[in-house]
Amino acid sequence: MTSTVDAPVSTSPARALVCRGCGTEFPLAAQHACYECFGPLEIAYDPAALARVTRAQIEAGPQNIWRYAALLPAGQDPAERVTLDPGLTPLVSAPALAAAIGLRAPLWVKDDSANPTHSFKDRVVSVALTAARGLGFTRFACASTGNLANSVAAHAARAGAPSVVFIPGDLEAGKVVTTAVYGGQLVAIDGSYDDVNRLCSELVETDEFEDTAFVNVNVRPYYAEGSKTLGYEVAEQLGWRIPAQVVIPMASGELLTKVDKAFSELVEVGLVEAPAGGWKVFGAQSAGCNPIATALHNGSDTVIPVKPTGIAKSLNIGDPAAGAYAIETVTRTGGWMDYADDDEIRAGIELLARTTGVFAETAGGVTVAVLQKLVASGRLDPEAETVVFNTGEGLKTLDAVADRVGPTHRIKPSLRAARDAGLLG
Repeated sequence: MTSTVDAPVSTSPARALVCRGCGTEFPLAAQHACYECFGPLEIAYDPAALARVTRAQIEAGPQNIWRYAALLPAGQDPAERVTLDPGLTPLVSAPALAAAIGLRAPLWVKDDSANPTHSFKDRVVSVALTAARGLGFTRFACASTGNLANSVAAHAARAGAPSVVFIPGDLEAGKVVTTAVYGGQLVAIDGSYDDVNRLCSELVETDEFEDTAFVNVNVRPYYAEGSKTLGYEVAEQLGWRIPAQVVIPMASGELLTKVDKAFSELVEVGLVEAPAGGWKVFGAQSAGCNPIATALHNGSDTVIPVKPTGIAKSLNIGDPAAGAYAIETVTRTGGWMDYADDDEIRAGIELLARTTGVFAETAGGVTVAVLQKLVASGRLDPEAETVVFNTGEGLKTLDAVADRVGPTHRIKPSLRAARDAGLLG
């Protein structure tokens, strides 16, 4: 659908929407699917505009994602931004984690739990809703497995705009509370995320929702570009270097493709040099929802939808929109994909916390568990610098490890009790 609210995004290096399938181009508007082949659309940029961006310009920018505004489809004018100013999250050196899993080269954790609503979704929402405001939308919405719901509700509250957020009815309590607290409409659907997404795709076509930007439906091309800022930041934080290997959790698969796109853009415009031999992209899924990894393991680029199960609900998209593109990215770069079951995910959360001080939600546990498998199987080079991505905060998914951790001692409030418990040496 192209909304009647279709003014172009102004003062942007973006020049068009282009179909990822057939290459057909469309004007910048609220449109997410190709009219020729129904393929997904993404943003195409003016190469000359991107080529004018310098490291000095970026480094002089704000301490958030908007330092990369000249590489994004919206937000060049600070007054037009709908944002919580996310980004520049920590890149944590992880030598103890590396040693625990057999890596001998530097290992880093890009910790996006430090964003305002404690997930990477603040990046994509800031870009999507800034574009949406420029396109004339007055209400914000999404289909979400939790983190996106948090972010859209918070952004709408900051902007003084109404929001309506749709979630699966079995979402973790922590994510429900951290969405509802912002005061917008929160609609729980009796069904999976894929059911929620289908409903939102139908709602966006109705007159009643003509004024509404669904961040991951009608303004999805702009939304997806926000993920590139993770790749930009990693390169900048490494001293304008691209790591040899990255391991990224997959739900729709879009985050993985956009980090790779960010690296490619940085090389193309001359902001970084490609590492010798390029970089390898690895994907991580939950065993309860692993259609992308399964397709790759079967030697196919056709992703067969599944009914999600398991504790990693933020990754539970059974019909991933960018699955085929994630497979293409991993295959082209020489990477791989794997998946982890619930027990492995819990162990991954604990291992990351013990070795880095980073408490991840279940998606982070997936990524660490898959990192271990990739090292053990020889798919990932233990001698090459690696970055893994933690996309969310562990406090949102406490139930995942609540029955595995707790007090190591319980004593009376006395020195004798402390001594008897072995706490005094």
